[in-house]
Amino acid sequence: MNLDCQWTVYRTRFLVRARQLTQPLVFTDALGREQSGRPGDYLVESSDGIKRITTQAIFEDIYVPLTDTHGAPGVLARPVTRASPEQRPRATA
Repeated sequence: MNLDCQWTVYRTRFLVRARQLTQPLVFTDALGREQSGRPGDYLVESSDGIKRITTQAIFEDIYVPLTDTHGAPGVLARPVTRASPEQRPRATA
């Protein structure tokens, strides 16, 4: 994966930077946990600099990309493709 490509800023309750993986990626995060992802998943960096991998279905269901409007970020005007209910992981007890 080319790590020199541009990050995109997304928002939920908190701002994060993310990029979609184009090839498999495995690394150990700052907390010592192994992170692994497949093409389509997202590498997400939080404001404290911690990086993690989030599946495409979960990421696209939660985050909304921002656009740059004359130096100030704004909400993206075009609709974002969301994961269908069948694609969303189900919680198990």
